[in-house]
Amino acid sequence: MLLKQVIEAFSLIDDPGISGEGVAARLWKADPGAKIDVQTVKGAKGSTDFLKLFVPGSKGRTAGGSSRTLGIIGRLGGVGARPEKIGAVSDADGAIVVIALGLKLLEMRRKGDTLGGDVIIATHICPRSPVMPHKPVPFMGSPVGMATMNEIELDERMDGVLSIDATKGNEVVNCNGFAISPTVKEGYILRVSEDLLAIMRQVTGRPPVTFPLATADITPYGNGLHHINSIMQPSTATDSPVVGVATTSGAVIPGIGTGVNDPLVLESTARYCLEVAKEYGNGSCNLYEEEEFRLTVKLYGAMKHLQVLPSTEIG
Repeated sequence: MLLKQVIEAFSLIDDPGISGEGVAARLWKADPGAKIDVQTVKGAKGSTDFLKLFVPGSKGRTAGGSSRTLGIIGRLGGVGARPEKIGAVSDADGAIVVIALGLKLLEMRRKGDTLGGDVIIATHICPRSPVMPHKPVPFMGSPVGMATMNEIELDERMDGVLSIDATKGNEVVNCNGFAISPTVKEGYILRVSEDLLAIMRQVTGRPPVTFPLATADITPYGNGLHHINSIMQPSTATDSPVVGVATTSGAVIPGIGTGVNDPLVLESTARYCLEVAKEYGNGSCNLYEEEEFRLTVKLYGAMKHLQVLPSTEIG
């Protein structure tokens, strides 16, 4: 159970003065030896602090083992939209989940419960993010561009990626909880991982929930196409498989909405990611079927051109 960590993570980010260093200080309190990088990046619309936590596993590459490394990214525009909105916004879900998960992993490791594989957690902390127009409801913007976010949050050591994002401003997945996407790899939308579905059933005690993707959703921002949100944007900047883990709601809620961060939804999402991390590092959970992917590429060719913006103007 991660409810204590979720409440603490929310309390941390629900502060107009919060920074990446402030979050790192709390993580270092959980484990003074934790490997944490904080980087402040300035953009055209302000600045944000990128935070990356590395949690070594007992059989991970840093220990000389061969267990796979899982990347878990808290994807968001910002944790707050001040001065337009006071308090933590719906879009903060991704950051809250990964901070809570980081606290739990460090506490587990301190007690002797070390995962098999290495885990890399990344997000960014910005209490004053801009707002951007989007239908059916406005999105949170970001002080920095998507390419910068992908460059800093992704890590070449990540063999697989879970991208966590509040996904409530749509009418395609309408339930209170969390949902997972099909796996995306190198421009292909693959089938939903059966291993991930099984873990979801175990964690929630209910039938698993998935959400659909359009081809446009896995293309880079900036091409003029509609995107469900930024949840799949990491897939445009890595060849590793990426799965979206969306916090969802029964009604359409804008990313700039306040008072909507559901602690029970956040806890179940964090608990799910923890269970995936356990099984992924142990080799008992796969994000995609490698042989099936190789056959798909052999039959239909590479689709990596969907991962980049067109080099020439279309139209």
